[in-house]
Amino acid sequence: MSTETAAQAYTRLVDVMRALRDPASGCPWDIAQDFASIAPYTIEEAYEVADAIARGDMADLKGELGDLLLQVVYHSQMAAEAGHFTLADVTSAIADKMVRRHPHVFGDASVADADAQTLAWEDHKARERGNQGALAGVALGLPALMRAQKLQRRAARVGFDWPGAEGPRAKIDEELAEVAAADDASRAGEVGDLLFSVVNYARHLGIDAEDALRTANAKFERRFTAVEDIAAKPLSDMNIEALETLWQRVKAAER
Repeated sequence: MSTETAAQAYTRLVDVMRALRDPASGCPWDIAQDFASIAPYTIEEAYEVADAIARGDMADLKGELGDLLLQVVYHSQMAAEAGHFTLADVTSAIADKMVRRHPHVFGDASVADADAQTLAWEDHKARERGNQGALAGVALGLPALMRAQKLQRRAARVGFDWPGAEGPRAKIDEELAEVAAADDASRAGEVGDLLFSVVNYARHLGIDAEDALRTANAKFERRFTAVEDIAAKPLSDMNIEALETLWQRVKAAER
């Protein structure tokens, strides 16, 4: 554990970032960056945090959280230099938001359980958006599956939704037929509609599509690597029937 207090460590990180961005004595690379150039690193660090959590690696998680925190400090320092806001403004604003959106903790309201709090949270967000529209504020930079889920949930909150899972399930068959009938110019759009329908069906089944696909990716990677390990020769030298036999062998070994 660090011998510094949270306040001391916080202040030191801010000072380090300020020094890195100093026009006269800072790091040339850090000085040259702007919001757009740093944004991809911010997204990457968030995914690396999620990866450390998925692996249960607490030592790595500590480091990745530090990397993610640095991104917040970095953007805040650039904003301060341009006269927009400071890190203190960012910190104060999120503290105010948490208090405002948790009246059952910081006020007299009450909630029955976590599901009720989720609904209350969304109600608070909707009131803060005012008349901007149900889909306002769904970030464009989200992964496409995650953004599809958010768009669908927002639409559902105002009644634009199937009453059950049967509707989205039938929509998948409809979209599959449209993909099969599409020409080259329209096929990509039809595949997009199909994916959107699959996400909607997953949502109605209570499944997070982003998590489900991440799990499927990991499963494929694990099984493919196992196929490579047991193959007697390079996979590129084998026909699809031989590869399928190895694939089924790997699947059977997991049962």
